[in-house]
Amino acid sequence: MNCKGLTNHSSGWLTAPADFKRSTEKTMNYDTDKIDEYTLALLYLVTHERHEGLGARAWKGFDWDTMNRLHEKGYISNPIGKAKSVGMTEEGFLKAKELFERHFCKK
Repeated sequence: MNCKGLTNHSSGWLTAPADFKRSTEKTMNYDTDKIDEYTLALLYLVTHERHEGLGARAWKGFDWDTMNRLHEKGYISNPIGKAKSVGMTEEGFLKAKELFERHFCKK
């Protein structure tokens, strides 16, 4: 299923016009807290370099606005920079693990 304005390529990738995000923000009513929760849960899936009591690192291939909100909430280090991964606080790692298990693990 395609959203209006997205282009489906033969490679399977979808691309959006440059102004798509801004236009959807004006027309879509979505819950940023839910977006943050699911993104944090998915960060658990891509964690590496776990250090007990200190958190972990996770690959940062998610929406920048969401990553900035997670940083403001204290779950991750500042996502702005050249590194391909972001530091997760211990609180962020444990919360991510809890959310991942809640939303994605079979019961």
